[in-house]
Amino acid sequence: MLYVGCHLSSAKGFAAMGRTALDLGANTFQFFTRNPRGSRAKALDPDDVAALNRLARAHGFGPLIAHAPYTLNPCSQEARVREFARETMESDLQRLELVDGCLYNFHPGSHGGKGVEAGIAEIAETLNAVMAPGQRTTVLLETMAGKGSEVGGRFEELREILDRAAVPERLGVCLDTCHVSDAGYDIAADLDGVLTAFDRVIGLGRLRALHLNDSRNPPGSRKDRHACLGEGALGQEVFRRIVRHPALAGLPMVLETPNDLAGYGREIAWLRANCGESENFPPAALTHRGDYDTLTVEDC
Repeated sequence: MLYVGCHLSSAKGFAAMGRTALDLGANTFQFFTRNPRGSRAKALDPDDVAALNRLARAHGFGPLIAHAPYTLNPCSQEARVREFARETMESDLQRLELVDGCLYNFHPGSHGGKGVEAGIAEIAETLNAVMAPGQRTTVLLETMAGKGSEVGGRFEELREILDRAAVPERLGVCLDTCHVSDAGYDIAADLDGVLTAFDRVIGLGRLRALHLNDSRNPPGSRKDRHACLGEGALGQEVFRRIVRHPALAGLPMVLETPNDLAGYGREIAWLRANCGESENFPPAALTHRGDYDTLTVEDC
C-alpha cells in the first residue's frame, strides 16, 4: 500500500483536512500544529478530531504528520528561544495525543556557532524534557540540508540525538528528499547507496516518514530550495524508484512541493500511477485552489 499525500491547512478543521485529502486521492497528509511563523495554536475541538480519526480508519489512511512551527530552535544560543521550543513542543505533544497514529515532525535546529556537539546535547535535552513514557505520538527528527549551522545535515548527527533519547521507542526520522540531496547524499544517482548509508548509521527501522520534494540545486549545494517533482535536479526517476522501493513500503510520503491543491492532486496521481495503484486511486477532478498553508521553497 502506498501512503501518499501533501501538506494541508487546518484552518477549517481536522475532518475537513481528511475530506480534502480524499478529494486529492491521498491517504495521508501533513499539517502545521500552529502558525508556522509564530506561536499561537487554535484550540482543538475533540469532536472534530474524533471525526477525522473515524474517516482515517474508514478509508485506510496511513500515519498523519503534524509539523512543528519553523520558529522552534531547541539549540539556539538564546535561552528564551530554547525555552520557547520546549514549551511549544510539550504543548503540541499533549494536543496530538487526540490524533490517532500521529507523527510529530520538527527541524532539529541551528546551533548558531557554538558547535554541533553542543547543539546535539541541547536538542536531546529538550526531547527528553517533553517526551514521556506511554505517549502515543512519535516524534520525528527531519533530515536537513546542512545550511549555515543547521544540525541534522549528516545522518551521524541524527544518530547522536537518537542515542541520547529517554523514550527511544517514540523517536524516529523523516527523510526529506530535497534536504538529503542538498546535504550531499546523491539520492538521484544512488538511492540504494543512500538508504544503505542511512541503515548503517541510523537503521531503517528508525525511518518513519518521507517528504517528497525535488531540489532546485545540485547535490551538496546546502541551499534548501524545493521544486515540484521532476522540475529540479533530482528528476522524476528517483521518485518512481522511491514509491516502488521495498525498504520504503508502508511509510507515509508527503509532498512539500511549491504547489496549489490541483498541483498536489496531479503529483499524487502521478506517484500512484508509477507504483501501479492508479486504478484504485483515480485522480480527482480538481477545479478549486482551496485553503492550504502556502509553502515557499525556502520554508521546508
